[in-house]
Amino acid sequence: MRVLVTGGYGFVGSHLVDALVDHGHDVVVVDSLNPAAHAGAPPWVNAGAEYHAVDVTDFDALVPLVHGVDAVSHQAARVGLGVDFDDVVAYAYDNDLGTASLLRALHRADFHGRFVLASSMVVYGEGRYACDTHGVVAPAPRAPDALERRDYEPPCPKCGSRLTPRSVPETAPVDPRNVYAATKLHQEHLCRSFARECRVPVTALRYHNVYGPRMPRDTPYAGVASLFRSALARGEAPMVFEDGGQLRDFVHVRDVANANLCALTVADAYNGALNVASGTPRTVFDMAVALCAAFGPDAPQPRVVHESRLGDVRHVFASPDLAASAIGFRAEVDFADGMFEFAHAPQRDAIRV
Repeated sequence: MRVLVTGGYGFVGSHLVDALVDHGHDVVVVDSLNPAAHAGAPPWVNAGAEYHAVDVTDFDALVPLVHGVDAVSHQAARVGLGVDFDDVVAYAYDNDLGTASLLRALHRADFHGRFVLASSMVVYGEGRYACDTHGVVAPAPRAPDALERRDYEPPCPKCGSRLTPRSVPETAPVDPRNVYAATKLHQEHLCRSFARECRVPVTALRYHNVYGPRMPRDTPYAGVASLFRSALARGEAPMVFEDGGQLRDFVHVRDVANANLCALTVADAYNGALNVASGTPRTVFDMAVALCAAFGPDAPQPRVVHESRLGDVRHVFASPDLAASAIGFRAEVDFADGMFEFAHAPQRDAIRV
């Protein structure tokens, strides 16, 4: 099978390229090597793949590259919360226009293979919550004054009582709460439109908190695991926001690459969204402690600093059951083993912009 992978130099994309090549597939990589994410071509370039230094927003350059491909895995995106709202145009350009340009090129090529989109759990906003009195409810965004007084848990919108976090299903209402999240949801909407009009099966893989080798170093666009890893590499304590009790699902990058492989090769293509998660939620503080332990007994211990960001949500984690039944995916990397590997694996350099 000939597979086009966008963002194939990147964190998840490069692991997917390796997996596809290892399974005997013909792989075409499109990646702009954006300096916000890359300081040049990384050392893990796979000799078995064909690479093109093309920006996914460049429709004219994409047209000849998409001809003859049997499947597409769209990983290219600007990720993270960025610096501030001034990044909004860059996010919309890279994520929304990039996806639109790719889909337009595939439409021109009369593509009828399968399409896998790298989406994210950020489309949900807050995760799923239950109130003892009112059942499943959708809390409003946390108020700035509540965060300032260290009241981090979202209350029931009907009675104000404390809520219990639950696993978020793929059918949960979407409620993006920052620019990045809004662009990821728009990517899903564009791909759904393409799926309906062109009769192409589209699987949107909603990644939870991905970590592992080749993750970018400490940049404004890095995830929390990368920020903690970079701090420890400098001999500094990880700074844990809020009280560290935020629940997340940390899933290893090789598992995420395998989820993509499953979606691309399963006998019956799945048309819809799937959570990609380990199924075992942990707090951000738990992750920081595990990473410190992986660095060894002399590593500084995490510090809870009670800072907060309005774009952050309190709890979001998911069940892996639908992905298991739909595409045969189950995460396999043990959390402690994965954190130990991550602590000692190379990270990706970027040019600060």
